[in-house]
Amino acid sequence: MMGASTALVALAAFCWGLSGGIGGILMAGGWDAFVVSFYRGAIGLLFVLVWLMLRPHGSGLANPRLWFWSAIAGLGVAGNFAFYFVSIGQGSVAIAATLMYCAPVFVYLMSFALKLESPTALKWAAIAVVMLGIVLLTQIYDIGASGVTAIGVGAGLLSGLSYAVFIFGFKYAAPHGSPQAILVIAFAVLATILIWPGDVDQMTAALSTPDWPLFAGLGVLGAGLSFVLYVIGLNHTAPAVASIVAMVEPVTASLFGVVILNENLVYPQIVGMGLILVTVTALSVYSSFGRPPSILTTS
Repeated sequence: MMGASTALVALAAFCWGLSGGIGGILMAGGWDAFVVSFYRGAIGLLFVLVWLMLRPHGSGLANPRLWFWSAIAGLGVAGNFAFYFVSIGQGSVAIAATLMYCAPVFVYLMSFALKLESPTALKWAAIAVVMLGIVLLTQIYDIGASGVTAIGVGAGLLSGLSYAVFIFGFKYAAPHGSPQAILVIAFAVLATILIWPGDVDQMTAALSTPDWPLFAGLGVLGAGLSFVLYVIGLNHTAPAVASIVAMVEPVTASLFGVVILNENLVYPQIVGMGLILVTVTALSVYSSFGRPPSILTTS
């Protein structure tokens, strides 16, 4: 059972990695980042709605606290999707995915601020290494050299910060209802928010475009099937294992960008990516020991 659950987590992370590449293809074809983000979340909403209808027991939908914290999670995932695709559009899939993978660092910083975690020299050292990795990856000292704009760097980091908000929202909603109920509310909030900044003409055109299979694949892989697989997989996967397996996402996205989208990474960027991936994974594993499986192992 544990092996099968770990495989589900790995498959979910693989799907998330592919979704970044699919989004990159759509935006290279002229589609707006907010339109791409909206359809990713809207199609995901259909999946989790079906999941909730199949498993309605213990949904907690009558609990106001579930709605409040799930709405916070929805704000987080809306920002995560939107900023991620903005970052891809202003740079590359590899850089955007790696910057988003910094989410656990933001979780630590938020935990320090809220006094949920005690800061230690080891944790601060790890955060400093991640910051160094970000400098090397984005070549922020020579912003034009990396092919990513300042907006792309900022959006990539904001996508990680937004995911940290989603993590906290999900964590505090979890005691009040089922995961499927939380995701239904979160994705409904996402769709409501992202329909406003999106290009109205593109929103309509997407329903009949020849690119619709790409939109469908993005929604299924990036929000629908993947979230269901991940939550189910976490039930029997140790948090430390899930933290390591989650590295599949940025690695998959990076390979997709290099192989399919012909993106290039120079040596300092590869070193920076390695520093970020290894350090963030080590932080996640370190924080997971002694804790029950939870959404906090998501990166």
